[in-house]
Amino acid sequence: MQDAQLISLVDRHRGAILSTQDFLWAHPQTGYREWEADRYMAAHFEALGYRLTRAGDIPGFYADVDTGHPGPKVALLAELDSLICRNHPDANPETGAVHACGHSAQCAAMAGLAAALREPGALDGLCGSIRLMVVPAEELIEIGYREALRKRGVIRYLGGKVEFLARGFFDGVDMAMMIHNSAHSEGPAMLVGEGCNGCVTKQMTFTGVAAHAGGSPHEGINALYAATTALSAVNALRETFRDEDHIRFHPIITKGGQAVNAIPDTVVVESYVRGATMEAIRAANERVNRAMAGCAAAFGASVHLQDRPGYSPLLNDRTLARTACEAAEAVLGACEAAYDGTWDTGCTDMGDLSCVMPVVHPYIKGSQGLGHGDNYRIADPEMACVVPAKILLLTAHRLLANGAARAKAVLESFRPRYASREAFLSAIDALYLDREAVRVQEDGTVLLDYK
Repeated sequence: MQDAQLISLVDRHRGAILSTQDFLWAHPQTGYREWEADRYMAAHFEALGYRLTRAGDIPGFYADVDTGHPGPKVALLAELDSLICRNHPDANPETGAVHACGHSAQCAAMAGLAAALREPGALDGLCGSIRLMVVPAEELIEIGYREALRKRGVIRYLGGKVEFLARGFFDGVDMAMMIHNSAHSEGPAMLVGEGCNGCVTKQMTFTGVAAHAGGSPHEGINALYAATTALSAVNALRETFRDEDHIRFHPIITKGGQAVNAIPDTVVVESYVRGATMEAIRAANERVNRAMAGCAAAFGASVHLQDRPGYSPLLNDRTLARTACEAAEAVLGACEAAYDGTWDTGCTDMGDLSCVMPVVHPYIKGSQGLGHGDNYRIADPEMACVVPAKILLLTAHRLLANGAARAKAVLESFRPRYASREAFLSAIDALYLDREAVRVQEDGTVLLDYK
């Protein structure tokens, strides 16, 4: 099929695309809780005749579209989860959940793509297969809830894509693509950067001794002072972080005391350490942990360090990016897509996939306001929801047409950072840390154990 014919296949399902956006915007749920979105999307796929492989104990699924001819497998992805932004006018009044990052638009595009691929002639001239994947839990929030799921054995990892990777849902997949919404207003409609940061997630629990804050503060050990001094110590380290490593540390205190007239005995701090490489993340994280342990010890307090693998740095594959940009220009017009080589200091679990396969993660116009903010909205549903379905379809066609020549070229030029899925998972498993970082010896000396 020619580009115009493929585009028309998506246009036939414009109503389903926009109704999916409307439903998911009105029913936001956060990661590993997205059962309403999961049911809606699964019903749509099943009505189209797809056979689904369900995640089962967590939301999400995939469906394969086989061309009938051997060749590479291309995964096209959409994310189910929302954020929490309680001040947003459309936030769920009970949970604070809202799609303030545009994942509802991704699923809307996926709904249209799934329908278009069922149209007669949609697979003509292709070899290989397409895996349509609807994945949970991209936003790395509610760490305590996810940690509880992990301890119960429901999940192994906090992020949905790496969890799907560990479950074998990417077995046989050669490359992956998704399109994220963006509020950028200048320049081409679709942009592909070099990549973005990865991160580890952190929970730091400071423990002191409670006492009367007015009558006998000298009998207590103030866990809040230990924590805030530790945060000041990390702030003093910031100028030592190299610019090219793009280190970010942005803590919040989730528990700071129980009563104003009592010395706080337990304080909980959460944060990420973000960076452009895993080596930089590990190095910065060790220094952060040293500051936490040192400041706790200075006050006579203790601190429990809990580190978990968050997301790996994303590296967009340039060969795959060129194909995606060409497809975007076929939809939007010349000069409306570009690889701009920028580095984003946010994180995504597409980064985990990029460690073992070629991926591309473009951003496309269509929203307004601040991402993750209380004024974010889908301002142009056509651009945010309909156009991505067309770009994904055209990209898949370009990759798998002519004996999958382009897909094979992508694979020939790709150099994975890890030799296998197992090697990658072993590497990120090494980031797990559960440690009491301050230990008082029998002779009264203090041992800092933060590595």
